[in-house]
Amino acid sequence: MGIVIVGGGLAATRVAEQLRRAEYDGSVTIVSDEVHLPYDRPPLSKEVLRAQVDDVTLKPLEFYDERNITLLLGSAATGIDGDAKTVRLDNGTELAYDDLIIATGLVPRRIPSFPDLEGVRVLRTLDESLALRSHAAQAQRAVVIGAGFIGCEVAASLRGLGVDVVLVEPQPAPLASVLGVQIGELVARLHRAEGTDVRTGVGVSEIVGHTHVEKVVLTDGSEVDADLVVVGIGSRPATDWLAGTGVAVDNGVICDNVGRTTVPHIWALGDVASWQDALGHQARVEHWSNVAEQARVLVPSLLGATPPEAVVVPYFWSDQYDVKIQCLGEPEGDDVVHLVEDDGRKFLAYYEREGALVGVVGGGMPGKVMKVRAKIAAGAAISEILT
Repeated sequence: MGIVIVGGGLAATRVAEQLRRAEYDGSVTIVSDEVHLPYDRPPLSKEVLRAQVDDVTLKPLEFYDERNITLLLGSAATGIDGDAKTVRLDNGTELAYDDLIIATGLVPRRIPSFPDLEGVRVLRTLDESLALRSHAAQAQRAVVIGAGFIGCEVAASLRGLGVDVVLVEPQPAPLASVLGVQIGELVARLHRAEGTDVRTGVGVSEIVGHTHVEKVVLTDGSEVDADLVVVGIGSRPATDWLAGTGVAVDNGVICDNVGRTTVPHIWALGDVASWQDALGHQARVEHWSNVAEQARVLVPSLLGATPPEAVVVPYFWSDQYDVKIQCLGEPEGDDVVHLVEDDGRKFLAYYEREGALVGVVGGGMPGKVMKVRAKIAAGAAISEILT
């Protein structure tokens, strides 16, 4: 029966690759609801939207063929029978498995009260990115709802395409919940310098149009003309299909510290999975670099071997205009922030919690960000870093 992996992104490809590297010689099947080969998602809001690249495929078809990895594309999983060890697909067929790995990632949040108008878009898939790119080529005025990483990247890309952009965020600053208000204001400064109209502390109350979006009404009563609206209010774990399966879900699939779920022979990794951390807390990490680390732990555990031990310092990045914003560690919005460099565009900040360095965020300063990785891993005192 072998191993079935549900999901068609980075997590599915990485875990399949790790299985073959571990010399697992049983069947490996990847089930994806998309028709494309597994592809990389970070470029969708940047290079793909700006028409700089079209091919974001992670591995060519030959990679899967050479490793005897079966791809079932355009096939959505709709349920699991943990007792029978089968997964049901939307075409009615059932796949038997020895072990099942859930790697379904995220789905974008939507605003149900919005009318179904042309010009209102979300961004999660390659097809959505290509459709948004096509629409942006004809657009003059866009409203981006939500100034998280996706919203900020989309706003920057649209500005690069010559579209007038209003970026709307209910929080006091872009990325405030992740990086704190102080650094969020530096991100807002970057966008305003590029001509983006950043409006914080305000939400959207209504979208108006007949068949196509025409304007957006904000909660402060102001109205913004728009022929394109992008909803970037975050994503949620793709777990709806697990209802009634016995797999525990709470802000993601609940796993132990190696990816086991609450149902025997079912595992999960990537954005959809909430793993137990070193302190016994459940944590779901949506960072690209986290997937490879989880795959290196999950695969040997599944195969009955001892997983590697490593101190992993979370890392993520976001490209906005010509500035790469990088983060190492796990900063929180209420940490003490030490802004150690700021030239009006590029910046570097350390995050302190209980006297220790817990994170660093830099805009346009890659070398200075990366050189403190070891100190974050060691829990170095902030006084040691600032001297």
